Order: sequence, then structure tokens, then C-alpha cells
Amino acid sequence: MKKNRAVTFLVASVLVTLALYYVPFGQLLAYPLLLISTVAHELGHGLTAMLLGQHFESFKMAPDGSGLTAWTGHPGRVTTALVAAGGLIGPALVACVGFMAGRKPGTARWFVGLVGVGLLLAVLLVVRSWFAVGFVGLLGLILAGLAAKARPAVVQFALIFLCVQLSLSVFSRSDYLFTQSAGTGPSDVAQIAAALFLPYWFWGLVCGAVSVGAVLVGVASVVSQE
Repeated sequence: MKKNRAVTFLVASVLVTLALYYVPFGQLLAYPLLLISTVAHELGHGLTAMLLGQHFESFKMAPDGSGLTAWTGHPGRVTTALVAAGGLIGPALVACVGFMAGRKPGTARWFVGLVGVGLLLAVLLVVRSWFAVGFVGLLGLILAGLAAKARPAVVQFALIFLCVQLSLSVFSRSDYLFTQSAGTGPSDVAQIAAALFLPYWFWGLVCGAVSVGAVLVGVASVVSQE
């Protein structure tokens, strides 16, 4: 059982997620999962900016699942495009690494703990709306608590379940890859197109392909483990 536990948890996570669309109040139960994908998206922008030498100013999130990341610096065209892309492919990259870590209970515990602590640090440093403070802080505490106290199998399942949700957000929010506007401003793909060249839908295809590829690599790492 231990040898195939990660695969079992992967299948169970998919089945549980599908069940949310059929059980009473399933949409309500899925609401926090929507917020988690927003957190991954917005932090993807901010962390990409930091990695490229810019300053991650703030992250805000509203109850409807919309989010906004503010960053400053002196970016060139390529940096601007990469920061915009960071939010689009961020959830898939986290899912990919999480799937790899979730193959074994020990690495799953470390990964969940690091993410939990990272979220708590984000609350202290960059989260700037009360709703985001409450949700990100609670999520960080839950993950840190799981890593510290939960049984290995529980931590491993929690990580793989979380990665499944991030993977599915790549598809459930795929329409955003092919729109020019987001609220009152340009969408992420429109920002990439403005910074570089070629139309926004081309960059939507690129970001979508990278995201799907990352998810497939992560899932393959679970399924193919010996």
C-alpha cells in the first residue's frame, strides 16, 4: 500500500473533487479552493517580480475570488512580461513541484510546512486586505499545523489534493488566457503582448501550454514512481 499510496491519493483527490459538483452545497465546499487558486496566481506575480529584482509591494483579495498584486521597480519589457506570466503559470508550477514532493510522506511534510510558513510570512509582509489576511493566514496556519502534527498519510493526501485543485484551476480559468481585459485594466496576456510582440491570444496559448506541460510532468512523476 505504501508503495502506491501517492497514486491512490491522486485518484481519490480527483474523485472527491468531481463529487463536489454533485453533492448538496458542493459549490460552497469548493469556494475555498477557488480562493486558493487566486492566492497562487497573485503570489506568482509577486514572487516572480522579487526573483527578477523588483519589489513586491502588496497582495489583495476580495471575497468574490478576485485578486490584485502591486509591484514596483525599473523593469524592462522582458521583466514586465515575465511578471505577468508568473501569475498565469504559477499555480501549475506549484502543482508540479507539489506532486513531486507528494510522492513520499517525508518530502510532502517538508513541502507543506514550507508553504504554510511562507504564507504566514506573506501575511506579515505583503498581504494588505482584511479578507486576504484572514484567508491566507488561516490557510498558512492549517498547512503549518498539518506539517507539524498530522500523520504522514494525512499530510501526503492533503498535499496531493491541493495540487489537484491547482491543476484543475489551469483549465477552469483557461478563458482568462484569451481575454484582453480584466476588470478595468488589461489582462495578463494583454500586458505580455504590450511588453513584447505578437497578439495576446498567442501568449495565452504559450502560457496554457507551459501550464498543461507542468501539470502533466507532476502527475507523471506520481504515476510512474516505483
